[in-house]
Amino acid sequence: MSETEKPTTKTRIAITDQEALQFHARGRPGKFEIMPTKPMATQRDLSLAYSPGVAAPVRAIADDPNTAYDYTIKGNLIAVITNGTAILGMGNLGALASKPVMEGKAVLFKRFADIDSIDLEIDTQDVDAFVAAVRYLGPSFGGINLEDIKAPDCFIIESRLRELMDIPVFHDDQHGTAIISTAGIINALHLTGRSLKDTKLVCNGAGAAGIACIELLKAVGFSAENVILCDTKGVVYKGRTDGMNQWKSAHAVETDKRSLAEAVAGADIFFGLSAKGALTPEMVASMAPNPIIFAMANPDPEITPEEVAAVRDDAIVATGRSDYPNQVNNVLGFPYIFRGALDVRASTINEEMKIAAAHALARLAREDVPDEVAAAYRGVRPKFGPQYIIPVPFDPRLISEIPVAVAKAAMESGVARLPIVDMEAYRQSLSARRDPVAGTLQRIFAKVRAQPKRVVFAEGEEEQVIRAAASFANQGLGTPVLIGRRERIQKIAEAAGIDIHEGMDVINIVDSPRLKAYTDHLYARQWRDGFLHRDCARLVLDRNYFASSMVALGDADAMVSGTTRHFHSVLADVRRVIDPRPDHRVIGLSLVLARGRTVLIADTAIHESPSGEQLAYIAEEAARAARRLGYEPRVALLAFSNFGQPPGERTTRVKEAVAILERRKVDFEFDGEMSADVALDPARMAAYPLCRLKGPANVLVMPGFHAAQISSSMVEVLGGSMVIGPLVVGFEKSVQIVQLGANDRELVYMAALAAYDVNG
Repeated sequence: MSETEKPTTKTRIAITDQEALQFHARGRPGKFEIMPTKPMATQRDLSLAYSPGVAAPVRAIADDPNTAYDYTIKGNLIAVITNGTAILGMGNLGALASKPVMEGKAVLFKRFADIDSIDLEIDTQDVDAFVAAVRYLGPSFGGINLEDIKAPDCFIIESRLRELMDIPVFHDDQHGTAIISTAGIINALHLTGRSLKDTKLVCNGAGAAGIACIELLKAVGFSAENVILCDTKGVVYKGRTDGMNQWKSAHAVETDKRSLAEAVAGADIFFGLSAKGALTPEMVASMAPNPIIFAMANPDPEITPEEVAAVRDDAIVATGRSDYPNQVNNVLGFPYIFRGALDVRASTINEEMKIAAAHALARLAREDVPDEVAAAYRGVRPKFGPQYIIPVPFDPRLISEIPVAVAKAAMESGVARLPIVDMEAYRQSLSARRDPVAGTLQRIFAKVRAQPKRVVFAEGEEEQVIRAAASFANQGLGTPVLIGRRERIQKIAEAAGIDIHEGMDVINIVDSPRLKAYTDHLYARQWRDGFLHRDCARLVLDRNYFASSMVALGDADAMVSGTTRHFHSVLADVRRVIDPRPDHRVIGLSLVLARGRTVLIADTAIHESPSGEQLAYIAEEAARAARRLGYEPRVALLAFSNFGQPPGERTTRVKEAVAILERRKVDFEFDGEMSADVALDPARMAAYPLCRLKGPANVLVMPGFHAAQISSSMVEVLGGSMVIGPLVVGFEKSVQIVQLGANDRELVYMAALAAYDVNG
């Protein structure tokens, strides 16, 4: 391995207990809610949804149980079930304590594979009672995801439930880790030129995950005599009686080796599912050439990549942590495995389906990656090699690759009850399930982490601003600079339980050595407007002027403000300090992140009643920002009419803007005037075959500030969408202004967008 290929780390995302508690408590407690999928607005709706309307599907299901998949949520519903006996790395804390984890698992199912989930915490540690509680849930769910159950109980529970139920039962702690790590091993063997049958592997950790891993590795072709299992008492060998059970005994081998150190000497692969420090540098040094080391203990691996690199420069290393390359992350598996299983109504998840998932993951890592993957991987485009043998969790191709492989394997192995006829159409339907909200923000956050910036939080004495700045720093997004009195900020932070640490800066304006430079800069800009030098000296003491001056003179990369002042008041302050970019105009642009699409709305902040010329440059500025955010713009200039019908004076400006864009020969799709429903709905757009847009618009240029503000506000409150902004676009320096009273989450989003700089 070359020097440039040695393991490197990302900035680890630090999360405080207080931050996590507030995240779970904010708004509705917990992490998800249940929403109806059918209208419930009228008495007729209620009659159809309940009595008497439910009678028809009830009779249909009674006659043919398979129709439950047609008339109910069963086919897209998973139960996430535990008794809390092995919660993450914390052990047996009980069923109730496990609920935050199970809710989190349910959210991951929804986020990554659009699968609805209900978490069920069963308050018993008796295996028979647990099985009895779960076995009769088959009619309610399409599958069962078991989680955080201690070994060996998890083996017994899963085995018995698989026999008793005709839906997939999957213990993710076992099989999820096995599938992802097997994918990585397949690629590591490919890189090092090894064959499955001749490779020697040592697995340290004989719990649920360890045993599931070696079972799957043997299923893909590892020779049983070349796999040694170790536990806390040493090698699991034939004839050993101490600390044994039937699951360990199944993998006992004939060997004279008794300790992990003896077993690892000369081994090709180390598989760690045990504890921090279990693998020493000396053991690594004793391994075969080009060793493969999967140190998967969490939160701290058996050995770190840095420790391996200190003794070997030829090793391939994977861990369970996100701050190292090659993360073995179960979220690469369980959402997509269940997606494929549900879509063919599989009766079980068998070995063939697990193997198919592992091979699909391995193939994906060997392919060239799109921009979104590069963004999620520290801003560097990953290429198949020692530092990239496993796909990253936010790879958008996972949803269209893994379920397809799983579904095919289910069909070929005879456990699919609804075979898919058109697999390519199925693949396309999977891609449409991705969550644009999380994808858009993750893409931006990942790029910001790759190039952290210095961002000024102007209103640094406000609690939500301090909290946002701490979160910004803890997420590795850059260095936040709080403007305010240090003693005051510290007092507020202590009272709120916020840690002001060395990754955060605090500047008291009156103590700043840069006051004179900022005053001179402002005076040079404003003296022809009647400002005296002492007027500018007074203005620079204001936090917005001071923060803007920091950005203008390069002492910071970006700023965010607005929690205590109206948007336009802050904007007026900034305008006195920072100019628009050459040949650009300042506009307001809101991001509407909705299920299935992202739409940009302009101008939501600056121009109250724009002329045709102004509408044209609003369209151009919005199109530039759309590209900067990763979208190819399709711009619709909106009005109350569609291409002249009904006629009206208010559409004249929109028609002028379209004519101006035509003369300028802009390099993006645009058309107007049109109503919002025509712009967004392909079926309605089809009535206008000469429309230039080749698909639904993703940039909407509103005819006025009033329409933009009203529509974006209504969409957020009534439409269940997330609206971010308005973003300020067009300044030569990056400035973002939040809404009055914005909370810490909104501040972090806007600070990240400021650091990202939508101006380009």
